[in-house]
Amino acid sequence: MTMEEKRILITLTPSESKRLIAKGVRNLEEVQRALKHGTIVIGLGTTNAYVAEEILAALSDTETRTVDKQRYAAGVITDKGTCIVPKEERETDIILKDGKISEESIEKAIEGLSAKDVFIKGANALDGTGTAGILLAHPAGGTIGTALGTVMARGVNFVIPMGIEKTIPYPIVEAARQVGKELFYKSTGRAVGLMPVHGNVITEVEALIILGATNAFPISAGGVDGGEGSVVLCAEGSTQQMDELMQIVSQIKGEPAVKIVGVDCEE
Repeated sequence: MTMEEKRILITLTPSESKRLIAKGVRNLEEVQRALKHGTIVIGLGTTNAYVAEEILAALSDTETRTVDKQRYAAGVITDKGTCIVPKEERETDIILKDGKISEESIEKAIEGLSAKDVFIKGANALDGTGTAGILLAHPAGGTIGTALGTVMARGVNFVIPMGIEKTIPYPIVEAARQVGKELFYKSTGRAVGLMPVHGNVITEVEALIILGATNAFPISAGGVDGGEGSVVLCAEGSTQQMDELMQIVSQIKGEPAVKIVGVDCEE
């Protein structure tokens, strides 16, 4: 950091982090390009619900729709354990083609993806190597099980929005080798597998840099009294950059906690 640069300290709850990450994803070059000429598939997930809101808000027409964040999820972790939102309670995945909402199914949209398009899917774990991991409650791997072959084979822009709170101190590839739905004797919630995935992981750190910081890094995590799961970050940049960034953060502060309409935690 030079003498001219300033530092700001930012504390974000999980829901505030989701909003910040969503703003970062919206401003990614590949997302902006695909909004004009391409397809964007936004898979279900609580962080992706915020991503969908931010991207829809950026559309220039009036065809946008609100996102029911309580229903924009498939697999979730709650105080009950590893659970799913019942299919009848879920929103449908949001798909955009050339900046317009498409009504085609996610399966059909995935079939047509190319290297100029964007596939957005959150994850449940992140390790020190930058590998993300997605829990699999569906016996065939769910959406990611269907999409990953196409995404990787064609070089589709794979964006993985996720909070630092999901960082684990264990290699995800090694963990994935040892677990699977049929390998657990008992479980709190549903038994799951774990799939390692590689893409453009966007955490709070990357979001802060996309939104104007020259550097950013976490310095603490956790909390109590409503701050559970929080992350404390340092961001660096010019006075103007830090003023603008703190203004964004100030607007994010107070984001309500994520609620889910209902979960099914039994096999």
